[in-house]
Amino acid sequence: MDMTSSTIDISMDSPSCKISMLWNWNTVDACFISESWHITSSCMFAGSCIGIVFLVICLELLRRMASEYDAFIINRARLKADTGDATKQDQTQFIFRPSQGERIIRATLHVLQFAVAYFVMLLGMYYNGYIIVCIFVGAFVGFLLFSSGKVVGDEIRNDATSVTKCCG
Repeated sequence: MDMTSSTIDISMDSPSCKISMLWNWNTVDACFISESWHITSSCMFAGSCIGIVFLVICLELLRRMASEYDAFIINRARLKADTGDATKQDQTQFIFRPSQGERIIRATLHVLQFAVAYFVMLLGMYYNGYIIVCIFVGAFVGFLLFSSGKVVGDEIRNDATSVTKCCG
């Protein structure tokens, strides 16, 4: 390992990986996340870039799914309240507490979002310009495809944050 270089070469059975903790544009011989993700060709790097774009699009899909599920359980509870199956604690404000099963589904969607976002963050920490651009492209396309925010005056309201009346 050369101490004056910003690139660390990791010895493996195959040619060495280039891992840089500084901004870089490495393609062939770059490594990401584990030894098994060693880029050995331009095609493999292109495939990785496409996969990262789709990974970030999936993150936006998970966010949309969580928002849609929250809206679904709220609407279902409101319908029950309107038919008299559930009670309103206050005439002006609808208070809803998800059931244990609904909370488990919401928690599962949350942890999936968290895991994918963490994985994307780890990829970004390689400071590879191409990978970071792919993350941005995926976020852009994913938001275009799956955004659920509604424009209300000067703000965007996301139904997922209004469900629990916390953290947002």
